[in-house]
Amino acid sequence: MATRGIKQLQTLRLAYCEHGGSSRYIRDFIRNGPIVKFAEQNPSVQVDVQLRPGKHPYIKGEYLTGSDKQVCVKNEPLNRIWKVVDMLNNSSGRKMVKFDKPVVTNTPSVQGVWSPMLEITGQEWKIDLKQGGSSS
Repeated sequence: MATRGIKQLQTLRLAYCEHGGSSRYIRDFIRNGPIVKFAEQNPSVQVDVQLRPGKHPYIKGEYLTGSDKQVCVKNEPLNRIWKVVDMLNNSSGRKMVKFDKPVVTNTPSVQGVWSPMLEITGQEWKIDLKQGGSSS
């Protein structure tokens, strides 16, 4: 995701085991070329492949904000790995914030409060144009 035209994802790290069964799909993802295609489509993202013997695979995105997101891809099929890479590429790196209370503002909307009961699609509106008079 881009914030103000700047892509937020800096580094995409794929960590896997060379022999482990839980890493078989990510090994296929790396060997068969989808990661190369991703790197060509996103030249601003640095793609790192890290070998971790005896450990489960993961994909980690590091962002401009200094934060990172790590997703375990243990025994995940190729389409799920591609979805994780796409999700990390399209996210901003910020943590999700839950609003517990309603949002209150000091400057309410000029348009008024929207209501689902507002039905104006089939109505005709009468608009009168009046010429402004000159003040003498």
